[in-house]
Amino acid sequence: MSDISEALAKEILHSLKIKKRWSIFFKTLFFIWLFIFLFLISGEKNKTKTDKPHTALVKIDGVIAESADNSSDNITTGLNNAFSAKNSKGIILRINSPGGSPVTADYIFNEIRRLQGKYPEKKIYAVCTEVCASAAYYVAAAANEIYANPASLVGSISVLYDGFGFVDTLKKLGIERRMVTSGKYKGYLDPYSPLVPEQLEKLKEMLNTLHEQFVKDVKIGRKDKLKNDPDLFSGLYWTGVKALELGIIDGFLSSGQVAREIIEQPEIIDYTDSPNYWSKFTEQMNFGTKIINSLKALKML
Repeated sequence: MSDISEALAKEILHSLKIKKRWSIFFKTLFFIWLFIFLFLISGEKNKTKTDKPHTALVKIDGVIAESADNSSDNITTGLNNAFSAKNSKGIILRINSPGGSPVTADYIFNEIRRLQGKYPEKKIYAVCTEVCASAAYYVAAAANEIYANPASLVGSISVLYDGFGFVDTLKKLGIERRMVTSGKYKGYLDPYSPLVPEQLEKLKEMLNTLHEQFVKDVKIGRKDKLKNDPDLFSGLYWTGVKALELGIIDGFLSSGQVAREIIEQPEIIDYTDSPNYWSKFTEQMNFGTKIINSLKALKML
């Protein structure tokens, strides 16, 4: 009997040690999360304040979309702060983006136009770095002038829809697609159903409408600078050298050069609106809580 009691005692001690180790692990994990959060939040609104005249900078880096850091809210907040800053003498919109949502781009385009009307004494210059294509160029077209590097990729003034079709795959797997709708187009472009020519025509009509809006706004922004070229709105993109020939950019300058040579305010202050790190942190904490609850359910804690 004593052997059983001793074995039981050892098992209990072993379980307590495991529980303690998990407790230490998750406490450590919590403090790591907390440290990262405090580090990020300390720099979230760390905008250098100055009473001196300066050049305001807003950056677009990556895909333009409502679900990304480059959402219309984030970009327009940065632009509003840049334009309204008492001592900002000009704004640089530095862009490195392959494009994204035409809806988000249109929101930003219109907000830039509104701010230009509200602050006519302040000009905004788009500076394209590596890539400024599609929705990114849509945004850039609202600027007073656009600059790039000779090796930059600029353009792609067009829209697209892309997807996949899995009809033959389902057949090979012996799977039957069952979809019941109450409207003629409710299953529109379903990837598991055959492509219907009539639906394809509807899609093309929609894309043409979006393309026309894109072209119209580019013409509004660029005015008479655009050259008459049949490929201008075809979806092609070009190097900075060809882009300059076509009139879709105004020259070759970096952000620093624009600040020094055009705005004549070499000090650059970044007004880019940072992502909401608090929301991201709470999401991570919620994920951590789910892990802990799952481990408890498995009797591991």
